Amino acid sequence: MAAGCGVAAEECVGQVVLPGDVLCLPTHPDEDGERLRLGASPAPPTRLLCGPGLRRCDAGLLVTKCGLLRHRQAGGGAYWVDSQQKRYVPIKGDHAIGIVTAKAGDVFKLDVGGSEQASLSYLAFEGATKRNRPNVQVGEHIYGQFVVANKDMEPEMVCIDSSGRSSGMGIIGQDGFLFKVSLGLIRKLLAPKSEIIQELSQLYPFEMVLGMNGRIWVKARTVQQTLIIVNILEACEYMTAEQRKQAFAKLSGN
Repeated sequence: MAAGCGVAAEECVGQVVLPGDVLCLPTHPDEDGERLRLGASPAPPTRLLCGPGLRRCDAGLLVTKCGLLRHRQAGGGAYWVDSQQKRYVPIKGDHAIGIVTAKAGDVFKLDVGGSEQASLSYLAFEGATKRNRPNVQVGEHIYGQFVVANKDMEPEMVCIDSSGRSSGMGIIGQDGFLFKVSLGLIRKLLAPKSEIIQELSQLYPFEMVLGMNGRIWVKARTVQQTLIIVNILEACEYMTAEQRKQAFAKLSGN
């Protein structure tokens, strides 16, 4: 595909796209420039999401990352680029695991694996007030969500949802094991009915926290079981589905 030449986005789904490619959307934007009508029939406008690796432009979608173009029909539709990058770029709405590196006044600084650290207010925890501050120490692991993430501002995270509840976010226990994998493997693990997660759940009972920034926190009943799960997840990145099934069958037999 030549850079600058528009190609229909639906024709490139599943194919490799390169930075600079322009993808033409199958529909035309309405008056507000944000909502897109899908199809020629006068149906109510539906919002089309632009995911990682793509940026909106006058001609449609501009590719900013090398990888495979993906498309999802549900929820109005979404396009994104599936790549095997290891450098994480914060995206608003993503859930990530950060490591507390410093306390700067009323704000904690978190290493999220990006080009710069993210900030986290002490009030961004469930039940936190000026008198009741969370006990967060340097080196602890925090699972939160990005509420600010763009190229012109410092990333900002919170550990509460829109209703003020933690919803599983907050400080992660120190007795687990934190390691890093590629962003592509994280997306596979977060997919609905992930085969890897289902196969792992048949081996040992365990707790797991997945961050979109490529970090995984795992805790099983024993240290040995925890390390086995960690090794399996790291190996899954380079194994085929058949090799993975054979490995799980061998462990189940033991």
